Amino acid sequence: MPHKIGFVVVSSSGHEDGFSARELMIHAPTVSGWRSPRFCQFPQEIVLQMVERCRIRKLQLLAHQYMIPSKVEFYISESLPEYFVPYQAERFRRLGYVSLCDNEKTGCKARELKSVYVDAVGQFLKLIFHENHVNKYNIYNQVALVAVNIIGDPADFGDESHITSREKLIDHYLGQHSSEDPALEGTCTGKSDYISPLDDLAFDMYQDPEVAQIIRKLDERKREAVQKERYDYAKKLKQAIADLQKVGERLGRYEVEKRCAVEKEDYDLAKEKKQQMEQFRNQVYEQLQLHSLVDAEPMRRPSDLPLQPLTHSASPRHKQQVPSLPPQEESAPESRFAEPFLQEKPPAHPPGPSQHSTADQSPPATDPHLKTHLQSVPYDERPLPATRKQPAAAALEPEKSDSDVSEAPKRGAAGEPEPLTEKALREASPAVDVLGESLVAGAYSKTWSYREDALLALYKQLMETPAGTPKEELKSMLRASIFLVRRAIRDIVTPVFQASLKLLKMIITQYIPKHKLSKLETAHCVERTIPVLLTRTGDSSARLRVIASNFIQEMALFKEVRSLQIIPSYLVQPLKANCSTHLAMSQMSLLARLLKDLGTGTTGFTIDNVMKFSVSALEHRVYEVRETAVRVILDMYKQHRAFILEYLPPDDSTTRKNVLYKTIFEGFAKIDGRPTDAEIRAQKKAATEEAEKRKKDEIKALQGQLAALKDIQAEAQGKEGPSMEVESQDTQGGKAAPPPAPEIPDNHYLDNLCIFCGERSESFTEEGLDLHYWKHCLMLTRCTHCKQVVEISSLTEHLLTECDKKDGFGKCYRCSEAILKEELPRHIKTKECNPAKPEKLANRCPLCHENFSPGEEAWKVHLMGPAGCTMNLRKTHVLHKVPAPLPAGRGTAVTKTGTSGSKIGSKIPTPKGLNKSSGRTYTKR
Repeated sequence: MPHKIGFVVVSSSGHEDGFSARELMIHAPTVSGWRSPRFCQFPQEIVLQMVERCRIRKLQLLAHQYMIPSKVEFYISESLPEYFVPYQAERFRRLGYVSLCDNEKTGCKARELKSVYVDAVGQFLKLIFHENHVNKYNIYNQVALVAVNIIGDPADFGDESHITSREKLIDHYLGQHSSEDPALEGTCTGKSDYISPLDDLAFDMYQDPEVAQIIRKLDERKREAVQKERYDYAKKLKQAIADLQKVGERLGRYEVEKRCAVEKEDYDLAKEKKQQMEQFRNQVYEQLQLHSLVDAEPMRRPSDLPLQPLTHSASPRHKQQVPSLPPQEESAPESRFAEPFLQEKPPAHPPGPSQHSTADQSPPATDPHLKTHLQSVPYDERPLPATRKQPAAAALEPEKSDSDVSEAPKRGAAGEPEPLTEKALREASPAVDVLGESLVAGAYSKTWSYREDALLALYKQLMETPAGTPKEELKSMLRASIFLVRRAIRDIVTPVFQASLKLLKMIITQYIPKHKLSKLETAHCVERTIPVLLTRTGDSSARLRVIASNFIQEMALFKEVRSLQIIPSYLVQPLKANCSTHLAMSQMSLLARLLKDLGTGTTGFTIDNVMKFSVSALEHRVYEVRETAVRVILDMYKQHRAFILEYLPPDDSTTRKNVLYKTIFEGFAKIDGRPTDAEIRAQKKAATEEAEKRKKDEIKALQGQLAALKDIQAEAQGKEGPSMEVESQDTQGGKAAPPPAPEIPDNHYLDNLCIFCGERSESFTEEGLDLHYWKHCLMLTRCTHCKQVVEISSLTEHLLTECDKKDGFGKCYRCSEAILKEELPRHIKTKECNPAKPEKLANRCPLCHENFSPGEEAWKVHLMGPAGCTMNLRKTHVLHKVPAPLPAGRGTAVTKTGTSGSKIGSKIPTPKGLNKSSGRTYTKR
């Protein structure tokens, strides 16, 4: 039946002070939960590790009332991933997401409890929190989570068809079966997917912890009463539970009010709430007659426990497992247990290593009835799976001290293992000759406890072997021991397997050095056991796979084994096409881990054997194997660079069609500090988009300039009409004027004409003039700082008063030109500039820095003439054309006011008025 799964917080992306993610490990009305840092970046994440590998059935989140994430994603993993390179995909598998309400309807005064039903197996759960909902209370843009609850079933072996716990495994070998009442089949409590409301997050978050404990105890007794068909008593317990739930909620509210009073430093109110809670609690306990409810059930004697099938086992260890309660508990009525129930409170933190000692006092897990009891205990009281074992089995844990091992033979004195069969005797005859038939018979026994006892007895015998023992006898004992170790490594029972590893470790690190045996004996131990150990890394049990892999890694680092270079040679053997998925993954993972620990060279790993193995692994059918192979190749490249490329195909477009090789070559680029193809494409795309944007902006600015220029031209034509009439009247008073030359109509004179250089061309349409002003007019230039088109004659004035960068320029008092302020002190100090003359005496060219004759016509001669300015770069791009002759009438009119160029220039403002900010470029037409 699914139940609450305990968890610990492995990591979080951050938290506000006082609101750590570890707060999520506690379920109570007064918990504050987790909060992200203020003004954090999203997404935020939290990784949880469940106390056991399980099949998750239901996830529950209790959101904060106003620090609400818009979305929460769920990911699950069998193991914690290794973040070796930033572009490596994580090993978490995405389950989905839930969206949370913005809570506007409640005014951010209620908390949302979100429940999600899933079906996923793993041990690590990652929560990813996306950007928060915006409201007036969440001024720091934080997200928060008050509580999270995980409900599921154990999944120790990853498949529901297998035995799902160690207790059931033991029952399986002992021939026991579940003794659940078949009458319960079909009821809600008998369904395999039934979830108790006591495991729901709402129960713990709104119940007083002490009352919650009592409710769980009474609920357990109610189920027992139903199984025994004591329905009146069950009805009474049901009513008591319903009443207690109301009491617990009320006490929970009192506790919250007391906590708020303490935070406000209103200690009188806090004291009042405390007294109110105690008074109400005592009153309710008396009204419900809680003690009589507990007394109503008779005491269950040890003889009543359903342990009869255990007596048929040949194992002396299980014969001693009938629990004997202390004398005072056997004779006392059950009401004695009522007071402890009221005094027990849930621990402030989930069970840790300091609480493991309490597990040994729990009833044997082989009792089916008591297994149900263990499952009903809340997760914060349930011991970790590693400690949920029989007391005798816990005493024989292989990792205990040598003093514990010395007691192993005494425990086996109550019975003897069955004698060896003829086949076993022939097979183990060398070991029997050295170690004795009794010990070998124990190692071959069908009872796993005898097999474990035999290994522990051998451990003690080898440890006590005196130093002066002849070498041949020592070698014989070693080889006989390795024979039994090799057999025990294949054992499917975890304690036997662990005992074999402990014995092997002792032989290599203590027995051989103590008796100064040669390296040949160490090599014998490794070569005989490593193939079998590698096979166990492909076991269907995740726990056994991890134990085997970790031991191989540990053994490879033993100083006695490391120099032999044996284990690396096994790990680089090519993967067989028909090998299991787990075996391939474990071998690849072991190679990656040991390669980091040992490196290449004199360790057994070489560039050649590692790269050949890794490249072949890139073709493996399992994704995790290919992924790890990529990681190994990248790690090798970091150390050996060019040598690695010899084992890979050329880096070309054909090779990069393979995603793995593309990932590898991009990884090489990152290691070398070069941009990857994706980054290059992104840069090119960004540059193209920027160029297009600049071009559009320039076109838009020029269109605006042309529109303004048209308005100015129209205004100039309107003003020149009356002056023409005045000139005609003046000429009529004198001599007869010569016949007028053919003239261009007034309203079309400025068409196809550049008003700055006087050039006329049929190509000077609106777009043609646009291009001419922008690129070819010799009288104009583009400011290199703001990209505006200005007259060369006014460039200095533009830089000092109009340019976007005008604050960066200063005026030199000698040459009167605009100089960058950071260069101005040096410019003035060197006195290398050509002094400027007064404006009435000379013009000053900002391009060639020369003084020339004054007047506007002089600017045309200087900038457009062949002997003029040598720094006007536009000269080389413009074909000089003779300006069209002016009409006689206009020549006469202009004579009085000045030259035609100056007159036109004076009528039409300079391009400074037309210039718009532009950053676009033009292509040649």
